Amino acid sequence: MSRDNQENTHLLNRRALLVGGALGTAACAVPSLSASKVEPATLERSPSHQSSDLNLAMLSRRRTLGSGRFSMEVSALGFGCMGLNYNRGVAPERSAMIALIRQAAERGVTLFDTAEVYGPFFNEELVGEALAPYRGRVAITTKFGHRIVDGKHLEGQMNSRPENIRKAAEASLERLRIEAIDLFYQHRFDPDVPIEDVAGAVNELIREGKVKRFGLCEVGARTIRQAHAVQPVTAVQSEYSMMWREPEKGVLPVLEELGIGFVPYSPLNRGFLGGALNEYTRFDSGNDNRDTLPRFTPEALRANMAFVEALSRFGRSRGGTAAQVALAWLLAQKPWIVPIPGTTKLARLEENLRAAEMTLTSAELHDLNAAVSRIEIVGARYPAAQQRQIGQ
Repeated sequence: MSRDNQENTHLLNRRALLVGGALGTAACAVPSLSASKVEPATLERSPSHQSSDLNLAMLSRRRTLGSGRFSMEVSALGFGCMGLNYNRGVAPERSAMIALIRQAAERGVTLFDTAEVYGPFFNEELVGEALAPYRGRVAITTKFGHRIVDGKHLEGQMNSRPENIRKAAEASLERLRIEAIDLFYQHRFDPDVPIEDVAGAVNELIREGKVKRFGLCEVGARTIRQAHAVQPVTAVQSEYSMMWREPEKGVLPVLEELGIGFVPYSPLNRGFLGGALNEYTRFDSGNDNRDTLPRFTPEALRANMAFVEALSRFGRSRGGTAAQVALAWLLAQKPWIVPIPGTTKLARLEENLRAAEMTLTSAELHDLNAAVSRIEIVGARYPAAQQRQIGQ
């Protein structure tokens, strides 16, 4: 077993004692990541059999994104794969990442999110290899729209021309080892290409059987309406968490009106709400974009720790962690919201999945909202240049 795998196993066993005990469940030894190689017999075992034998977190709840012909039933929590190799520091060994993705699938996660730009390309290849044994049992979503030249992402440059959308789709299909992309998002709005042309290009791919559904990322209500009129949108993906509630102002109402699902990325504010980061944390500027974000300066981290402390206090009264409270809060907002937390650690996956077991009453939501509303959040979520690229 590699050192990374040994550390993952040790962390899980230790954290299971804390998280499982806090939730009123008995802790037990958990198989190492290296032991999670998928065999046909493993796939045939029922989730209840695995859960009762090993007391692992099993995700059985389902939600529906979108409506009508282009609806999509998925697990109540998805898995954001970006951080396995992109923008989150030093990546684990490839074998450990594949094993972690398969652990998520074994525990009931059916929605896995990636993008061509994560690498570029490496993340899609990783997800494709990891989920090959689960073909037909899980949904893989990916994204297009950034300008990538000779394998390099040109920061801030978009390319959603119809011919590039087609090229991106065909390349993603090959890397993901699938016959059709379950949900194909435009990653960022391209001001040089009318959204109607983007929706039309995806519509053609849907008619050809290469794509099943259409999604948008970080766009405003007007763009959503325009795109939806050409090709029904199944889901919109945007940042949404207890520390970033901007979508509530204009996006969520139009999604509810049109029957479109919502997929929040960074539901734990890029790991901050998990409680492991503080003002002394240093981010790898070579592969961690938090080093460039105003909300992750030492001063902002110190000031915003009050938010984590408030969630921790609330969680202790319910037998949960700050991260579990934050995810349960998101799940309580709308039945068509499916958060996609990511992690590189098996212990965190276990913790995140158990959040689906936490149900918050109206009174508890009121008390929780009241507690955090008194806390002033320090630092913008993006630098000004990046913020201008979204919400259009």
